[in-house]
Amino acid sequence: MTIKMVCRKILKGLIVLSITASACVAIAGYLLYQRLSTELPDIKALHNVQYQIPLSIYSKDNFLIAQFGEKKRTPISLNKVPQRVINAFLAAEDERFFEHPGIDYKGLLRAAIQLALTGKKSQGGSTITMQVTRNFLLSREKTYIRKLKEIILALKIENEYPKSKILELYLNQIYMGHRAYGIAAAAQTYYGKTLNELTLAEYAMIAGLPKAPSAYNPITNEARALQRRNYVLRRLLELNHITQQEFDNAAKQPSTAKLQYISPDISAPYLAEMVRQKLFDKYGEKVYTSGFKVYTTIDASLQASADQALRNTLHAYDERHGYHSLPHANISTSSFRDAPIIGDTLPACILSTTNSTATAKLQNHAIIEIPWENIKWAQNSRKPINAGTSPIKRFLEPGDIIRVRRLPNNSWALTQIPAAEGAFVSINPANGAILTLSGGFDFFRNKYNRVTQAKRQPGSGFKPIIYTTALEEGYTPASFINDAPIIVDDSSQDNDQWRPENYNRKFFGLTSLRTALTQSRNIISIRLLKTIGIEKAISTALRFGFTQEQLPRTLSLALGSGYASPLQMARAYAAFANGGFLIKPYFIERIESHEGKVIYQAKPKIACSSCDSNQELDKAYAPRIISPRINFLMNSLLRDVVQRGTATRAKVLNRQDLAGKTGTTNDHRDAWFNGYTPSIVATAWVGFDNYSPLGNRETGGTTALPMWIEFMQTALKNTPESPFDAPEGIVKAFINPQTGLLASEESQNGVWEFFQAEQVPNKSSSVFEDFPAEYGEPNEKPIEILF
Repeated sequence: MTIKMVCRKILKGLIVLSITASACVAIAGYLLYQRLSTELPDIKALHNVQYQIPLSIYSKDNFLIAQFGEKKRTPISLNKVPQRVINAFLAAEDERFFEHPGIDYKGLLRAAIQLALTGKKSQGGSTITMQVTRNFLLSREKTYIRKLKEIILALKIENEYPKSKILELYLNQIYMGHRAYGIAAAAQTYYGKTLNELTLAEYAMIAGLPKAPSAYNPITNEARALQRRNYVLRRLLELNHITQQEFDNAAKQPSTAKLQYISPDISAPYLAEMVRQKLFDKYGEKVYTSGFKVYTTIDASLQASADQALRNTLHAYDERHGYHSLPHANISTSSFRDAPIIGDTLPACILSTTNSTATAKLQNHAIIEIPWENIKWAQNSRKPINAGTSPIKRFLEPGDIIRVRRLPNNSWALTQIPAAEGAFVSINPANGAILTLSGGFDFFRNKYNRVTQAKRQPGSGFKPIIYTTALEEGYTPASFINDAPIIVDDSSQDNDQWRPENYNRKFFGLTSLRTALTQSRNIISIRLLKTIGIEKAISTALRFGFTQEQLPRTLSLALGSGYASPLQMARAYAAFANGGFLIKPYFIERIESHEGKVIYQAKPKIACSSCDSNQELDKAYAPRIISPRINFLMNSLLRDVVQRGTATRAKVLNRQDLAGKTGTTNDHRDAWFNGYTPSIVATAWVGFDNYSPLGNRETGGTTALPMWIEFMQTALKNTPESPFDAPEGIVKAFINPQTGLLASEESQNGVWEFFQAEQVPNKSSSVFEDFPAEYGEPNEKPIEILF
């Protein structure tokens, strides 16, 4: 056999072997493809991608209150992304994106050669489509099998979806560092801007992040981030997307990136937590990733007023009781720097003092002046006093660490973290929408929500329930009850007897219901309850929304010895404000999906005195719990509390449509004011969480009412007064206030009183007729024992 023949045979064998090997490779590849195809996820899932978007909570006027969720993301459609930003990402990640079929063969070849020469994998072969595949459909494990799956899926995706869809998915999904996902979130996180507001240097910086969000991060590694940014700029220049001049200018720019924390537009953290908990109970963990937008009933401007009124009230209480937060001398610099801002109080370090001012430095190094006028309230400091020093130097020295707050006139004042706590809530009496909710001095210091969670004795604030029952049982505002000492047999007391007193420890004999409620006479309420019966009073309280557990079956119920939250008290008083209907408080107006679809819309039952009632319409209306005539009489009595009773401080608002009731509990442990106009109801409460006494003379009218007044100065601005129109069946009669009988025409001391038509007195009395002689002087009434 010749050499030529041998060579021919060898060549033939090699050809056969090559064909066989190719066939085997093809068969193996096909079999591998078939096997992998059965393991691949369905690419149709990309039709309805659910991005992980945080829960966002807004006021009713679209101000951001809070966000909950680990990932920061703001999905954006491709047609809203500036073309220059798109160019930057394509230049950095995949310049042939609009040309290749999902796989960049040139890039894959380069990666294969790199692997063969160095034994190291290269990322150069991954297209944007392949990254979409990896981010949405596959794990991030680095194996050859996963890479093959990625290639197969990329080809399928390109056949199924247009390039614009693929690019939009990529730009919204990519991780950009610091919990930011997607380019819109990155622009906000690093620059606090929208995409349209970014400069060339800034969007080039962002476009450099996807390759390695940690390594090229401008916050954690500025030098490498600038190198990567300039690489992106060079690629833009090479692809003729920018000019040489633009490149030169941008490349010279220093990094301007700074972490931008999304701060709420308004502060309502107690309400935000209520929303978060309610949605978590319904939807579970997905509430933090589904992109729900919750629009609450909160009014942004009123909420700010409520917070400030609460804090001002607590500061005023604290200043009446002395400076307990003595300055801390010789505190370390780091401790001062790390001291938290609590409520409206800021840490400050005294630099120097004079006879009239103290100079201090804030944590941000700002220098402030504190005038003596805003310090002198703290003169009772127990800090040792140096003889012969100025008033300021008696208790403030350089190096002292204090707390300060800014007053409405922009001056600075010495302050402290209030020892007492407070709560404030306001609602729309027509439908129950919660307009403001402040659960305490500082949510981040103490998350206990006193508006909804506190169980406090309502004190005299409960008396209108007793009086409502009395009016329903036939009493009138002119009915007289004896304000005389009583002893109540009570096994809960140490000596089995309870000797209730009025607040001023005086007794006033026969007293009309109007005067009794206006002056908050305890004895009258107890006698009323005894007469009408505890069960009837409890039945009325249940109609007002209270529960059996909150209502003790003893005569102490007349003085509010049960318990209630401020929100429950506001709900009860809303019935007086809205004409006699029991509304249900609510705080979520609607919930939208991240696409803007409404998935929940509140449908509160409304109070409507003028609406025709039928079976269908009743479903939309709140239930009536007191008649129009009883409601009118109670409004008349409660307005008198403001005009001539325990809440006369509210007359500073110069309105005739204010009504409400102060509340002070035993040992001054709780101070309340529950007040309203026909358009808004608000409850203010002050007390200690541990039930310590507030102190002598700290009554509802002194301690809580100022909070209500300050809020109402804002809430009622530009709100006209509401007329006080009597319903059918109510008449006015001119009576002798000392007897409750009709007054003669020549009377100089008679007063007008409201009655239900069938209860108008039919007898007259002399102007000079007085109480029966047997009642004696006010403090000499006979003692009556009630069992």
